[in-house]
Amino acid sequence: MHRVAVAVTLSADPLIAHKLSLLRDARVKPKQFRELVTELGILIGYQATANMDLIETKQLESPVAPLIGVKIKDTVAIFPIMRAGLGLVEPLLTLIPSARVHHLGLYREHSTLLPVEYYNKLPQECSVDLGFVVDPMIATGGTAVAAINILKEWGLKKIKFVGLIGSTLGVKVLRDAHPDVEIYVGVIDEQLTDEGYIIPGCGDAGDRIFKTL
Repeated sequence: MHRVAVAVTLSADPLIAHKLSLLRDARVKPKQFRELVTELGILIGYQATANMDLIETKQLESPVAPLIGVKIKDTVAIFPIMRAGLGLVEPLLTLIPSARVHHLGLYREHSTLLPVEYYNKLPQECSVDLGFVVDPMIATGGTAVAAINILKEWGLKKIKFVGLIGSTLGVKVLRDAHPDVEIYVGVIDEQLTDEGYIIPGCGDAGDRIFKTL
């Protein structure tokens, strides 16, 4: 099957840049860090929903005149990559309250930097039209690729990735593996440490969300 590469959407919103700068600050406490993740998730998630398909529903009555209502066409699910991805569930549900949530447990093995799956309770049959894979960071890209591999094997056809910070390498790895997946991030940093952390990044997002530093 021929797959057309889609663009990476890198936000130019000054409010996102402002909040990302706050997020990166090592002095920020977990409560404020979680609040910033939520705010950024709403702002970037809004961009990721901008091209969703609509269908007409029924005639409605406004206080002034009748109109034809619309609704989101697709059945939507959110797929957080645990554990840091949990921080982006609430902002996406704020945007799409009817979305389902299916958790995927993947971690990056420290010595090899390869993804390891430890949790997957997807239903036997895929009944989702559009999935949002969420994780604050795309560092090496391995866990994002592995998560999307799982979802495609499950039968999901339309997938978007929503994150806050990506690395040049991680975004390239994800695009090369899944050129049909739309990627939405707030910023892309150039470098990684030998341990696979983004430079300057924001540190370990999961540790900072859940205060496990």
